[in-house]
Amino acid sequence: MKPIFNKKARFHYKILEEIESGIILTGREVKSIKAGEVNISSAYVSIKNNEAYLLNAGIRLYKYSAPDENYDPLRPKKLLLKKREIDYLRGKLQQKGLTLIATKVYTKRGKVKVAVALVKGESKVDKRDKILKREADRKINRSLKQAMRNF
Repeated sequence: MKPIFNKKARFHYKILEEIESGIILTGREVKSIKAGEVNISSAYVSIKNNEAYLLNAGIRLYKYSAPDENYDPLRPKKLLLKKREIDYLRGKLQQKGLTLIATKVYTKRGKVKVAVALVKGESKVDKRDKILKREADRKINRSLKQAMRNF
């Protein structure tokens, strides 16, 4: 299985810290994730009662499983973090402007893992600066390639 990334995360947020976490799933959810049927573009983490939950992560029903009318693809999924890590993250979340989002879902030694990042939202000015820098880099690379062809 190749990793599934949250592509919007690096554009909309500044990633401060990333933590690897296990996740509690059902068997058909694991099969569906390994088939690449997961959407984490709007997934975030909430901490309630000393437990971390992944919310808004859409996992489609596995296509080869029996139809299930009670299946909820957006149900909260519990993350497997140590108490010390949860306390650390709770302390960080109390700071203004910080949040926890899912940035990547992947397998490691057969287990499904979620990379959770502590992020701060970027302003529109920062986003514009990123776009301008990216466009300038592309223009430089194009001109270098053109110069190499003519050389």
